[in-house]
Amino acid sequence: MVATQLPVATQLPNARVAPPKPSGPITSDVLRSEWTKFHSVRSTYWTLLAAAVAMIGLSAIVSAVYVAQYATLSAKDKAMFDPVGVSLAGGFLAQLAIGVLGVLVITSEYSTGMIRATFAAVPRRRTVLAAKGTVFATVTLIITTAAALVAFLVGQAILSTKSIGVGLGAPGALRTVIGSGLYLAVLGLLALALGAIIRKTAGAIAAVFGLIFVLPAIASLLPSSMNAIQKLLPSNAGQALISSGQTHRGTTLLSPWAGFAVFCVYAVVALTAAVTTLQRRDA
Repeated sequence: MVATQLPVATQLPNARVAPPKPSGPITSDVLRSEWTKFHSVRSTYWTLLAAAVAMIGLSAIVSAVYVAQYATLSAKDKAMFDPVGVSLAGGFLAQLAIGVLGVLVITSEYSTGMIRATFAAVPRRRTVLAAKGTVFATVTLIITTAAALVAFLVGQAILSTKSIGVGLGAPGALRTVIGSGLYLAVLGLLALALGAIIRKTAGAIAAVFGLIFVLPAIASLLPSSMNAIQKLLPSNAGQALISSGQTHRGTTLLSPWAGFAVFCVYAVVALTAAVTTLQRRDA
């Protein structure tokens, strides 16, 4: 007598089919994974600490110098004195730290080979980049905005000893404080994108520095008739949001939010190029 084979469902009544994985652009698991990698590396803490200390420390030093020398300033210098900008002068150094960290977020995985395991676990590479960018930009925005607020308050406390300080209610003060965090967060995303494209830490950092510091310096040598080009450069466009005046290092700036929008466009273009590069090249 031949036994009749039962259907699989009858043989294994308790068998369960694994539910399909979410198809959304970023899942909570990927975000948790990227957050774990981000905060478990010592360089993350040290670089963010360096950015905060640079922003607060340099701003305090510059404010103290102005207080000590204010009586000797000319009438023209006193008329052009910008208490908000002075108290946030440390942002210049903070962008160095954030640019380096943005590059390291992804190039460190290429240098160790961890990127292969990352892409094996999450084959959709644009999801990985989106998760990295989300985690990095969120942390950077929170840390640098808080540091900018502390730098502003410390700087104004120092300036107030000569009655030249202002409060957050002063024109452009709150926008500059919040804008400092926004500018550094987008700068970090731009650095992350360049790191994904170039893949080498040294090369990507050089590209970030060249784009943010060297290119504007070269453009400043151009005739004033080419100011339209200068104000559209990435750093000059981004600086419009955190500048209290209409000029920055002799360059006429766009309006604050228009300049920030242009800066965001640069970041979006770089991230789009990074996604294309990740999908077309092997890990």
